[in-house]
Amino acid sequence: MSKVHISASILAADWGNLGMAVRKAEAGGADSVHVDIMDGHYVHNLTFGIKTLPCLKPHTSLPLIAHLEIRNPDHFIDDFARAGSDMIVVQEDTCPNLASTVQRIRSLGVQVGVALNPDRPLTAVADLAHQMDLLLIMSVHPGFGGQAFLAKVLPKVQAARQLVDRLDRGPAVGLDGGINSGTVQACVRAGADFLAIGSAVFHKGRIQDNIMELRSLINAAE
Repeated sequence: MSKVHISASILAADWGNLGMAVRKAEAGGADSVHVDIMDGHYVHNLTFGIKTLPCLKPHTSLPLIAHLEIRNPDHFIDDFARAGSDMIVVQEDTCPNLASTVQRIRSLGVQVGVALNPDRPLTAVADLAHQMDLLLIMSVHPGFGGQAFLAKVLPKVQAARQLVDRLDRGPAVGLDGGINSGTVQACVRAGADFLAIGSAVFHKGRIQDNIMELRSLINAAE
């Protein structure tokens, strides 16, 4: 079995039939569903809201990951926990007191992820890595799906892998953005063991086949 977690990002799914999309993602072997929450302020896009999560719950047994690409995420953490998030991911640069945010999420019984934008240093989150379940390195600038993978973040992934492997209890090292059949093996070889994948999973509605192809490439790179 592959050690790499595939999180199917529904930003690239058919929004008119998200239930079917997540059912097919689960059937294809995805490990979780990634829900990008964008507010039109932190990023120039509007996507899903809090009610999306309970709407997805009847369609999948997979964990739901709420990725808050929004201003003032602290104001909404309790709401997303109550809505059924299994993990809440916050953007490091949106949290005035990241340690407090991480502790708040943990106190609600929800797993914690912290996302780091391409131009932000690993040092911004390194001291809190032991308190996270996921250290998610953005391989695109957040805001839109379908962007090209930024290979410049791979050395950061390698450094994160080294950091995490030194911890007694380290988080998964993740990548989010531009991951497809042409980039996935480089991600795995750099040390990522969590991949948020949108377009390459949901392309042309061949969801199960797409995940199986990605999984085969991952297995070959491990």
